[in-house]
Amino acid sequence: MTELGVVHRSIERAAPEAVEELSRFGVATVHEAQGRTGLLRPYIRPVYPQASLCGTAVTVLLQPGDNWMLHVVAEQVRPGDVVVAGCTTESEDGFFGELLATSFRARGAVGLIIDGGCRDAAELSEMDFPVFSRAINAKGTVKATLGSVNVPVTVANALVHPGDVVVADADGVVVVPRASAPEVAEAARRREENEESKRARFQNGELGLDIYGMREKLSSAGLRYLD
Repeated sequence: MTELGVVHRSIERAAPEAVEELSRFGVATVHEAQGRTGLLRPYIRPVYPQASLCGTAVTVLLQPGDNWMLHVVAEQVRPGDVVVAGCTTESEDGFFGELLATSFRARGAVGLIIDGGCRDAAELSEMDFPVFSRAINAKGTVKATLGSVNVPVTVANALVHPGDVVVADADGVVVVPRASAPEVAEAARRREENEESKRARFQNGELGLDIYGMREKLSSAGLRYLD
């Protein structure tokens, strides 16, 4: 069970080179490249359509209806970090808004993933501060109950450790464990190159039936063509 009321100041982040490489790829590519793992539940959505991010996780465990620890975690943010916020139980209150986004950005944060609500959606869009949340909700929160910072957190069914890499775009959010980030980045690069060659073949009019060798399997499964 996670200890409450603790802030871990020193964490090991994924290698910057791996983070930079992963930032070149979309969520779907990264998810496939690491064996179709690490994907957050699809109810975590961007607050505005163009939002996207890639960075290292600084984690925070919140209490429902209480954003006290978001102010605490701001002090631990370093340039290139993504704040990843879980909650001890389900809550869709508006934990986060424009003022905290201003604070996070000043510390170098590249965005927020939160299994809870946020508000000030128009202002966040205007700022272009990427937020991926469970809900948009004007309901405010209090500052009364301790959580923790830089502990493992479960966010939308995905386990996130401090220093992991988080990639998010219009397709969702995926977490890459810190230790495997270089390997996943290389796998994503190879997958992207393979897809590029297939894209060229599709553009030339070839069909997936032939590119993927599906015809024999379809025939074996009993597919018939009738004129």
